[in-house]
Amino acid sequence: METILLFEIMGTATLVLLGVGVVANALLPGTKGHGGGWLLINFGWGLGVFAGVFVAWGSGAHINPAITVGLMASGAEEYAPGIAVNLANTLTYFGAQIIGAFLGAVLAWVAYKKHYDEAEEPAAILGTFATGPERRSYGWNTATEVIGTYVLVLVVLMLGETPAELGPLAVAMLVVGIGASLGGPTGYAINPARDLGPRLAHAVLPIRHKGDGDWAYSWVPIVGPIAGAALAGLTVMTFPLVS
Repeated sequence: METILLFEIMGTATLVLLGVGVVANALLPGTKGHGGGWLLINFGWGLGVFAGVFVAWGSGAHINPAITVGLMASGAEEYAPGIAVNLANTLTYFGAQIIGAFLGAVLAWVAYKKHYDEAEEPAAILGTFATGPERRSYGWNTATEVIGTYVLVLVVLMLGETPAELGPLAVAMLVVGIGASLGGPTGYAINPARDLGPRLAHAVLPIRHKGDGDWAYSWVPIVGPIAGAALAGLTVMTFPLVS
């Protein structure tokens, strides 16, 4: 469990630090990257995954509860070499990922503290931390997250049973592609920890003009990715795509 905690906390914190950081750079006033646009955000998150997978190599580099769920649903016996698929390890992965995501978001806030102080739009502030829909329709928003996460987890499981085996660069480019192609409606959480950890950080950090955390929507980036990951794992189990 110590291995899972150490690597998943560090890896997920790295992912979210760079991911929240790139959104803050694009959205907050007075930054060098202000107005950088959607593709800047896509590539920032993709490269955050690239770095996070390297950091979390010792635990199989899940850095995402959806990967953990996908492996479990696929019938895998191990989450990583020497780490069995069981309830205790599963919960440890989930806990470490949420803790890491929270810490990464706090570090991003520290890096952009002066810009958060100048920000006056609550929606833009929350948008640097958590995802949200462009057109609020909980059913359709959930469907978008299911589809995006299904693509992520299916490709990971098809080409290797952990992101590290697939290769960090390939995972990074996959995340960029999902963001560019499927991220428009909801901001593509495709990772429950990536959304929940920063949303919790937003709730507790002393940010001026931050408003509420849109908790009415917060279940969508949890339920959608978990469902998509489970479907991807069941696909692999039913049709043995992984040799």
